[in-house]
Amino acid sequence: MLNAMNRRNFLQLGLTAGAAAVLPRAMSAQSTPAANLAAGPDEAASTPIKTTKLYDNLYLLQGVGGNLALQTGHEGNTLIDASYAPAVPRILEAIAAVSKDAPFLLINTHWHGDHTGGNEALHAAGFTIVAHQNTRTRLSTPQTMKMFHRDVPASPAGALPTITFDVVMNLYYNGDKLDLIHFAPSHTDTDIYIYFHKADVLHLGDIWFNGVYPFIDEGTGGSIGGMIRAAEKALAVAGGATKIIPGHGLLGTKADFQKYRDMLATVRDKVATLKSAGASEHEAVAKKPTAAFDAAWGKGFMSGDQFTGIVYRTL
Repeated sequence: MLNAMNRRNFLQLGLTAGAAAVLPRAMSAQSTPAANLAAGPDEAASTPIKTTKLYDNLYLLQGVGGNLALQTGHEGNTLIDASYAPAVPRILEAIAAVSKDAPFLLINTHWHGDHTGGNEALHAAGFTIVAHQNTRTRLSTPQTMKMFHRDVPASPAGALPTITFDVVMNLYYNGDKLDLIHFAPSHTDTDIYIYFHKADVLHLGDIWFNGVYPFIDEGTGGSIGGMIRAAEKALAVAGGATKIIPGHGLLGTKADFQKYRDMLATVRDKVATLKSAGASEHEAVAKKPTAAFDAAWGKGFMSGDQFTGIVYRTL
């Protein structure tokens, strides 16, 4: 655990940092309405970054890959997540448009390549990478994306977080307190949230796919029960005015996130009832337990049937 530290001492704990594996195209999601959730690393270099000011020195950056957040200030810029590697020039352009401050920290919300693919290039630009210790473990060893039957090689040394923590890390920079808190296994076993106290902004990474069914990575510790528990933990942090940044999709509110949590729980209960009654995965999918939600949530890269299968397998 690291608490308030000055910038020099904090950076002295770092060793190296860098880029991560890119997920399959089916895992990509652009931070725009659900109809545009098809872009991937091939589009990252040409897709402009949309910048939205959330607070005096805090911005939401949205392009291809996961949603990013940027805190600016004289103590150095802190960036949350790194998108795909080809997006890095666009990210640096977006940062330069709002800040002349030096790079400082890059915080990874979890290990997936649409959030860590730019690590190596951003480290080369001056950022030191911070993440949960499981993220470093996942990035430094070969992984398997079970749902996509895809083997992901270990990332190069330059891609790895050099500052890691176990349960909680508290940072005090640029006039705000940042809480970095690990979720129990949920989307993966590497997920964290970042809460900016003064700005009242909460970045949830892929605990929240706003407006679409989420991908849950059962191959690296994810489960539907874990996702629901993580959502409940995050809801306890958020207030009515908190701005919540999802891993993918539009900026949301606590009320929006509550609807997402309730959808997860309802689908979980329906699938659990079918499974307990002896239904196979195929039979459970055929019963269409997501039917009531498909119109609202089924317009992304994950269909109701695919989501049902994940829920069934991870109960």
